[in-house]
Amino acid sequence: MDKEYWNARWENQQTGWDIGYASTPIVTFFNTFPDKDAKILIPGCGNAYEAAHLLEAGFTNITLIDIAPRAIAQVKERFTGQQIEILLGDFFDLKGDFDLMLEQTFFCALEPSQRPDYVKQASRLLERKGGEIVGVLFDVTFEKEGPPFGGSAEAYEQLFEKEFTIRKLEPCYNSIGPRQGTELFIRMAYKNG
Repeated sequence: MDKEYWNARWENQQTGWDIGYASTPIVTFFNTFPDKDAKILIPGCGNAYEAAHLLEAGFTNITLIDIAPRAIAQVKERFTGQQIEILLGDFFDLKGDFDLMLEQTFFCALEPSQRPDYVKQASRLLERKGGEIVGVLFDVTFEKEGPPFGGSAEAYEQLFEKEFTIRKLEPCYNSIGPRQGTELFIRMAYKNG
């Protein structure tokens, strides 16, 4: 699943993960998050509904990245004239320092074999600022081959615990209807050494 795969999904409008608005658990979290200047990364941004919500809520330092040229073209058109950084590229090649990395359907789109690399890259992007990963992960095993790929709280704990302090890893109380009972809200802080 490379750039061509994801771009073809966008070109053919095979974007079943796209709910058409910002995810409720993420909106709820950011509605009470005080630092409007926090440097926020949204990897695998897709249509970036969460970014639109963040802008409306007064956040000022948002970076979006996606590997699919079609997705990025749509996002650039949508956010024309807005103060937002939009990058076409591979998350695993990204350089930078962020306070928060927002997780919404990116992790589950990766082959499970890439998950350790995701953790390493997230730690590199968050280490200088002692940043956090915030968002949702699936707490379900899907019957058919992904993406999306599922997982469990126990597997995520084992995967993240070396690099991150797990502040929250609990069932979402406010998932959207079709995802009720299948999502975990996560808040994980980079361990400073």
